[in-house]
Amino acid sequence: MPRKYWKNMPETALVPALIGGARVRESEMVATVRTKPGGNIQAAWEALREDAMGCTRCHFYRDATQTVFGEGPVGAGMMFVGEQPGDQEDLSGRPFVGPAGQMFDRALGEAGVDRARVYVTNAVKHFKHELRGKRRIHSKPDAGEIAACRSWIDRERALVKPRMTVALGATAARSLFGKTMRISRERGRMLELPNGGAALITVHPSYLLRLPDKEARREEYAKFVADLKTAAAGV
Repeated sequence: MPRKYWKNMPETALVPALIGGARVRESEMVATVRTKPGGNIQAAWEALREDAMGCTRCHFYRDATQTVFGEGPVGAGMMFVGEQPGDQEDLSGRPFVGPAGQMFDRALGEAGVDRARVYVTNAVKHFKHELRGKRRIHSKPDAGEIAACRSWIDRERALVKPRMTVALGATAARSLFGKTMRISRERGRMLELPNGGAALITVHPSYLLRLPDKEARREEYAKFVADLKTAAAGV
């Protein structure tokens, strides 16, 4: 029915409350799956992943190869949230497998964190890019695009229930906190997420790859490893 007729329908008065309470009801349903006898949290995660494979909430899906969902053990103590898939992630369907992912794995190892025991995902699930010849160049998601994808992160966190969530970069921080977070001010501090749970903000490993100066790259990499150690200590 056309929107102009909604004001004459008493049922439409319920719509704002239904929208406003959607996340709460969603969290309650997830909690029920986790706690009821016979509840299968892995099956719930697989259903969520399957749902995300058909996501069309923003226009990215039209040009991306596929949705790149999170991976790792459901129930992991730590969750790492990056920005978005890169070219190699888009092709493989897995997060953090390109150059930044290799840098990330190396830093995790030096921080004493086993990647196989953490959950890794991205704030945005499709690869946003622009074509330059035959190359697909990364393009940063804007606030509206981050918001369109935010419910996936909320639902992943509701299932995994990590004791510590690490935001890798400004896009991830905005997705988790729902607002702009200054990395220079908040980096390395223990924070509380709006919907509960401890969090820490640090740089995205791709930032380290972009540093032109070798000495600056070495110093920033050491800081990144230190941030990962701080996060691990908070689990």
